[in-house]
Amino acid sequence: MLQAPMFRAAIFTLYPDFFPGPLGQSLSGDALARGLWALETRQIREHGLGRHKSVDDSPAGGGPGMVIRADVLAASLDAGLAPDDPRPRLLMSPRGRPLTQSRVRELAQGPGVAIVCGRFEGVDERVIEARGLEEVSIGDYVLSGGELAAMVLLDACVRLIPGVMGKLESGSEESFEAGLLEYPHYTRPRDFEGRPIPEVLLSGDHAKIAAWRRAQALEITRARRPDLPKPK
Repeated sequence: MLQAPMFRAAIFTLYPDFFPGPLGQSLSGDALARGLWALETRQIREHGLGRHKSVDDSPAGGGPGMVIRADVLAASLDAGLAPDDPRPRLLMSPRGRPLTQSRVRELAQGPGVAIVCGRFEGVDERVIEARGLEEVSIGDYVLSGGELAAMVLLDACVRLIPGVMGKLESGSEESFEAGLLEYPHYTRPRDFEGRPIPEVLLSGDHAKIAAWRRAQALEITRARRPDLPKPK
C-alpha cells in the first residue's frame, strides 16, 4: 500500500528562531520528533538587497511604516519552492479570509503548506498576486508579525494528521466540526463544591448521553455564536 505523503511546512520569515517554538512541544512536538510532519524555515533576509540585506522600503504614496519589497520576497519564495510544489502558499494577514475548521481539515489532508509571515505594514501587493499567495487571518486583531499566526494554523493542522492524536474521535467531536460549539465536559470528582456531574452522563445509556450532548452543544452555540450557520 502506498504511504500518504508527509505533511511538510515551509515558513518564510524574518525571524526563523521563532520556530519550532510551541510547535516543538506537546502533540505537535511529539509528532515532529516521530516524523509525522516536517518543518523548515527560510530566512527572507538572505535575499535582501545591499550591504545591509534590506527587505523593506517606504510605502508608495506615503504613510507610516515600511512595506516588504516584492522583489525580495519573490526571490525568497522562488529559491525555497519548486515551480511544481503542490503546497498552498499562504500569507498570514489580518485582512485575509478567516481560518475555519473546515479549511484546517482541508490543509491537514494535503501535502503541507508554505507560509509567509508578514511584518511591518505589510507586503507589496504585486508579490501576493504574482506568487499566488492566499491571505489567511486567525482573527479580527493585529499582531506584530505573522509568526504567531502561522503557529496557530500549523498547530490546528498537525493535530489532525493521522497518528498525532490518540483516538480518531478526538478530532471529530470538537467545536466547529459539526457547525456547533462543543458540549461541556466532566470528570472526577463526582461532586465538586456542590456541583455534581449531570446524572445522564453517569447513566451508561449512550443514546441518552449523545442526545444530551447535542442539546447542550446547540444551546451553547445559540447563546455564544449566533453568527454560525444553523446545523442541519
